[in-house]
Amino acid sequence: MESVQQAAAFPAERLDFSGELDRSRLSPVALKAYRRLIEAWGLTGQQAAALLDVSTSTWERLKPEGKDRALSQDQMTRISALVGIYKGLHLLFADGMADRWPNLQNKGPLFGRATPIDSMIRGGIPQMLDVRRYVDAVRGGL
Repeated sequence: MESVQQAAAFPAERLDFSGELDRSRLSPVALKAYRRLIEAWGLTGQQAAALLDVSTSTWERLKPEGKDRALSQDQMTRISALVGIYKGLHLLFADGMADRWPNLQNKGPLFGRATPIDSMIRGGIPQMLDVRRYVDAVRGGL
């Protein structure tokens, strides 16, 4: 199975998601990566929709392969942050823990005893970026 990293071969630091042409071009790859990430992390449709900040019905329309549409700058940023977290976790953990970690209750101050998924749903893009920085720092990538 193709990994999330391969499906999303775009480094967020180098991209500007403000241009509609760029978003149209990158959206199919981003959605493919997001679909695989959702599967790998075992997330529900409601969680997938909430992380992307869309309704559950909108997520259900986006979920099937080939139903791609241009994503917003906000949605592209969310997917980019989540793919970065996925990649960092797979560099940090050698086993299935990388895919379990987002769903485990975390006592760290960043998470407040919630799971990383729940904290990112509540905190939106700022929390997603904080979680990405946290994972990068834990693995020594800062």
